[in-house]
Amino acid sequence: MATLKAHINNVALHHTIFDLPFGLMAAALAADGHPEPWTLLWVALAITAGRAAAMAMDNLADLKYDSQQPRLAYRAMVRGEITRREAKAFIIICLMLMVAAVAQLPPICLYLLPVAAGVCLVYPYMKRVTGWVHLFLGLAIAMAPAGGWVAVRGSIDLPMVVLCAAVALWIGAFDAMYGAQDEDFDRSQGLHSLAVSYGAGGAFAISRGLHVTCIACFFALGLMLGLSWLYFVGVGIGAGTLYYQHSIVSPTDFSKVTQVYFLRNGIVSVAICLCAWLSYYV
Repeated sequence: MATLKAHINNVALHHTIFDLPFGLMAAALAADGHPEPWTLLWVALAITAGRAAAMAMDNLADLKYDSQQPRLAYRAMVRGEITRREAKAFIIICLMLMVAAVAQLPPICLYLLPVAAGVCLVYPYMKRVTGWVHLFLGLAIAMAPAGGWVAVRGSIDLPMVVLCAAVALWIGAFDAMYGAQDEDFDRSQGLHSLAVSYGAGGAFAISRGLHVTCIACFFALGLMLGLSWLYFVGVGIGAGTLYYQHSIVSPTDFSKVTQVYFLRNGIVSVAICLCAWLSYYV
């Protein structure tokens, strides 16, 4: 039981709130508000297992850096609660679960799985290559709504692309802000981030622009699909949440950057997903 708890801690299972709602929302939109329950089940399992594998891979790849970072001393692998061998076994099990779930969906999902999985498994190494690593994380998270949409429609369509862009920009911009607090550490280790490339002030300015663009994408999605006013209420709640998040932190003050700050971003995904779904009934 302790080992299972350690693995759950290692992959921060509660952070699934950032991608799972958008995966289910995409399935609902693709089905005009009435997706099949079994489709939702397999989509949810694929997203959850895939994200867990990617997170475990990220922590495994970064262990030598995380072990030197006091802010990450709570992580299970840093504390020695999970060995490298156990982490690798966990990754393999999660990938097998993901493949099994995707196999229950239309064949195109299985054909496209290597693309989605590739993005998620390559992301952990991008911080060694480019300061725009945050957008690769956003793209990895955006594979959730892409999978949800394709699982229902069996095709790649413009509304899906717009939704994925919105999600990628939302997460990428937030990650750039959150990661700016590690500017000095990342620079000392030869790692890349927007803060390392442009300074914390530059990273925050870029993040504001990306978040404005992401809200514009969510708004455009509603217009494209002819969603009701309730959907736009959800987008408004998401925009308000992002505005508040920007207002309580600055490039020189990260005191409010806590787990509460981090998880508050889940309001964006939950509000937009819930309002999008309910818009078909209002």
